[in-house]
Amino acid sequence: MVNPRPPVRPRRAMVLAAGLGLRMRPITEKIPKPLVEVGGKPLIDHALDRLAGAEVELAVVNIHHFPDQMQRHLAARRKPRIVVSDERERLLGTGGGAVNALPKLGPDAFYHVNSDTIWIEGVTPNLDRLAAAFDAGAMDALLLLAPTVTSIGYRGRGDFFLGPDGRLAARGEREIAPFVYAGVAIFAPALFAAAPEGTFPLNLLFERAAAAGRLHGVRMEGLWIHVGAPEAVAEAEAAILASAA
Repeated sequence: MVNPRPPVRPRRAMVLAAGLGLRMRPITEKIPKPLVEVGGKPLIDHALDRLAGAEVELAVVNIHHFPDQMQRHLAARRKPRIVVSDERERLLGTGGGAVNALPKLGPDAFYHVNSDTIWIEGVTPNLDRLAAAFDAGAMDALLLLAPTVTSIGYRGRGDFFLGPDGRLAARGEREIAPFVYAGVAIFAPALFAAAPEGTFPLNLLFERAAAAGRLHGVRMEGLWIHVGAPEAVAEAEAAILASAA
């Protein structure tokens, strides 16, 4: 699936960084998960550096857990420019957090990145591949997908089946799906039309978009690393070292 029109790179992005990081305890009893270091660099800086490399000019970062630590760290960033979406009074979930940030993101499609996702690039940068494939006329969301069985730090049953036309179908309760959502996407503002108020998960919007045939995916090049638990830090660092050898 390739968009035949010249790609329009999103210039804005949202980085999800407000979660409590419960599976990363005891590390996250003292610092927020996005500041956990992997390979000598906080998780969130891996994401922000990728966005800077894709020429993103502004990143909206939501904060909740240890918000003062997050704000001090983010204040040192220059590229991309950081705007904080403050959820310290109420954690809004992945969907509610994105809705809360929409006024800061503007009217155009934007990158959406989880702060605990790291990837080792293939031949073409994956954010560029997303931009090349995105078509707002046909899609409300375009998700970056990683193979379920070869991803580092992932132990789940996958999330999606990828059709030949790029459309996605969610895994059934007893199924194993070949692809997992890698926590990186391009979202059109249309994804959030008539979204619920308050706290809710993004999966609710993914289900609605899939039912309308407007949830699409792109298989990533390279290797996805999910840092979801303390033991995954060592796995991630080993994979990064191996890729540099």
